[in-house]
Amino acid sequence: MPLIDTHTHLESFARKGVLSEVRTRARAAGLGAMITIGTSPADWGLYRTLAASHPGFIHYTVGLHPCSAEENWPAALARLEEFWTNARVWAEVAALPTGTASLPAPVALGEIGLDRFHLPKDPVQADRIFGWQRAAFAAGLAVARRQDCPVVIHSRGAFGECLRMIDESGIDWRKVVFHCFSEGEAEMAELLERGGFGSFTGILTYRNADPVRAAARAQGIDRLMLETDAPYLAPLPHRGEPNEPAYLRHTAAFAASEVFGIPCDELARTTTAMADAFFRLPKVQTT
Repeated sequence: MPLIDTHTHLESFARKGVLSEVRTRARAAGLGAMITIGTSPADWGLYRTLAASHPGFIHYTVGLHPCSAEENWPAALARLEEFWTNARVWAEVAALPTGTASLPAPVALGEIGLDRFHLPKDPVQADRIFGWQRAAFAAGLAVARRQDCPVVIHSRGAFGECLRMIDESGIDWRKVVFHCFSEGEAEMAELLERGGFGSFTGILTYRNADPVRAAARAQGIDRLMLETDAPYLAPLPHRGEPNEPAYLRHTAAFAASEVFGIPCDELARTTTAMADAFFRLPKVQTT
């Protein structure tokens, strides 16, 4: 059973001119699909083009990462819903290859959320920027509620604040996934109580990540989703190197043997079914 990388950032590979090789290695490593995650208007058009050019293998999301939430965030957020309505075609996707399918819709909104880790040390600047993050997050949640779509959450140093804002948004928690879940069992219990999900990166394989592994077990194999967050957070044995979707196989193998004690095929089958169901991935013949 092929694996699905539920969270990767292909823009970095496209910028370096190595995306074709990355895709080839991902297929050779047993990936059946990947979801490339939007972080700002700079990558949304590229990702829609990639999804249109590789139906069934590349899916995409659109969202405003909290570290991309600047003073002009309302202008960026105003463009989000056009990716569902196809109200107009972006300049970035005007030149699709001959024979490509019509422009696909995103499979989720995200990543959106809150990030205290990257705030400046000056408290006045930090408060101003965090205010933009909160406003952009609330607006993004409102879009996700209108579109009735899954939402991918970025939370760093702000888990409780993210919970409260999602509670207040009225979004169906069964459509919420906290990507790169790096909290412990207590936080996972709060997420499970609400019906949300956590997805896990190569951090699972790190020697100092016992709390993260405990959180994965607490969530259970039937709710597990795996991701690379490439080019970040490469799993062992590639820790410290640039990550890529092909390395998901290492996280999956570790999760199967060391976290859940099950065969790799069973973990692949279960996580793929979970990703398919959560993101409602289109059933398209891969190319």
